[in-house]
Amino acid sequence: MTQVHANAKFVGMSAQKVRLVVNLVRGKPADDALTMLKFLPNAAAKPVAKVLRTAIANAEENFGLSRDDLVVATAFADEGPTRKWKRFGARGRFKPILRRSSHITIVVSEREGAAA
Repeated sequence: MTQVHANAKFVGMSAQKVRLVVNLVRGKPADDALTMLKFLPNAAAKPVAKVLRTAIANAEENFGLSRDDLVVATAFADEGPTRKWKRFGARGRFKPILRRSSHITIVVSEREGAAA
């Protein structure tokens, strides 16, 4: 069974927020997952949909797989680097700011029993 992957690195969003969206599409047919992502209100839906479209295109172009037979086999979001800087608060206090990022990976594969 052929597995095709695509990933996006250094997405400017925390991995925790991206995981909420990624957990919804895992195990679904690729076209259904894209449709679901189109109507999700979460900001993370846009980069996840972009990675999924890339994985589908890789499968079609590089491996000759049919779009209708593709399923999201695995999908995960890892933490990327965190940019840290200082902001000074009232009474001489110090307020750290953490700008988090994430790496999104999606793997699509052919559905079981698809035409071989």
